[in-house]
Amino acid sequence: MIVGITDYVRPPFTVEQDALGDSVEFVYFESEDENTFDGGDLARLDGLMVWHAHITEQTVSQLDRCRIVVRYGVGYDNIDTAALQARELPFCNTPDYGTEEVADTASGMILGLQRKIGAYDVACRHFDQGWQEHVQPPLNRTNQVTLGVVGVGRIGTAVMNRMKPFGFRLMGYDPNQPSGHEKAIGYERAGSLEQLLAEADIVTVHCPLSVDTAGMVDADFVAKMKPGSYLVNTARGGIVKDLDVVWDAFQSGHLAGAALDVLPDEPPKDHPMIQAWRAFDPAVAGRIVINPHTAYYSESAWYEMRYKAAETVKLCLQDGVLRNRIV
Repeated sequence: MIVGITDYVRPPFTVEQDALGDSVEFVYFESEDENTFDGGDLARLDGLMVWHAHITEQTVSQLDRCRIVVRYGVGYDNIDTAALQARELPFCNTPDYGTEEVADTASGMILGLQRKIGAYDVACRHFDQGWQEHVQPPLNRTNQVTLGVVGVGRIGTAVMNRMKPFGFRLMGYDPNQPSGHEKAIGYERAGSLEQLLAEADIVTVHCPLSVDTAGMVDADFVAKMKPGSYLVNTARGGIVKDLDVVWDAFQSGHLAGAALDVLPDEPPKDHPMIQAWRAFDPAVAGRIVINPHTAYYSESAWYEMRYKAAETVKLCLQDGVLRNRIV
């Protein structure tokens, strides 16, 4: 079988070969720009595996013998699914890797903000007198705090399971989950997003980036959040409209802080919030927490993602099974 890999993962493709076997031939395009893809190579492929590259009708029209396209990760906003559907070419993603890692990062961010661990870490470096009397109110007991989870799928559920022992009141909003899902998992189901935002002390986002969720966290979204609440996003950067949404609410005091593993632009462009964060501005330090889109990562998750994506190709080509099919 001949399998193409667009970008990011580099040779040798040992993990992919573990899944596909020794008989596979890899074609590496080494580019996120489909304009650089060789048409002859595209025409030879039995399967195509994609990371960051944008795949449009331009590429799809040249996949003469291809039987499956697989996205290495969960999100697929870079894939023209309509073009694939029109060609009746199956597309699958890899949603079941790194769940533990992202949930752990989100949980760490939630607890760090709730207990003000980062803020204390920075503040106490500058104490010139006294020590433990330098508390930072308000700081509620965890079992008096409502955690609102937007998107109660694999990762959102994993976050809830991690937070239960800490005593949070758990509230979830996910119109895609069936009635009774909240009973099976053990959380309060919000009747609307507005209800969750009004009641949650911490809002953590775990939904995919789509036409419906792109820019969902905008000024109106944040204005509906409880005054003095926190925002956590380990999902997709494009779910937040822009950094002004977070920064303006933080400066006004409406948001007490935010923890972001993903940003609208990566790496971040110059912005007052980024400047203050980089400068360890005392007003920001420990209250605005930024990670470089690494919540997904551990060595185990990296292997799992690559293996499962390649395994999905193998299941299709050898057994006719379409796992995690999107179209």
